[in-house]
Amino acid sequence: MKTDEVVLVELFRKDVRSSLTKYLKRIVRCLELLSEDEIWWRPNAVSNSAGNIVLHLCGNVRQWILSGLGGARDVRERDQEFAERGPVPRQALIERLQTTVEEACETIDALPFPMFSREFDIQGYRVTGLIAVARVYEHFSHHAGQIIYLTKLKRDEDLGFTQLPEYTPKKHH
Repeated sequence: MKTDEVVLVELFRKDVRSSLTKYLKRIVRCLELLSEDEIWWRPNAVSNSAGNIVLHLCGNVRQWILSGLGGARDVRERDQEFAERGPVPRQALIERLQTTVEEACETIDALPFPMFSREFDIQGYRVTGLIAVARVYEHFSHHAGQIIYLTKLKRDEDLGFTQLPEYTPKKHH
């Protein structure tokens, strides 16, 4: 692999770990703010609870990263992630998600450079290692946003997650 490619892959790994960790912390904070019943509350019949979304994230990350890229056995039962009505205890959900994210980050960190361009068959898709990681990263942030929204609906408060850097507009001459 060329030096520029190595640098890009390392920057990508660092950003993936940083973002997964950021969203993990936000999800954990939401689960801590919600009651055990609220974790399993669904706004309507076609929506999922925060608990279901956490189970779904664990299944997705395990299938795509730990199994798809890391070689672990694929034991995912996707339909069960959405069928669960709880209550799986809050601490069990938190620990499962934390463990899953940490194992995924370790797998990504240990992935040899050539694996990022190699093709894999994951969940019926043929993707490179890089695209597999990118899809998980995108998917994780999408569902973190749903959990944050569900928490805001139940708590009726700003969770303070968005802290923009100080911005001073430039004056035009």
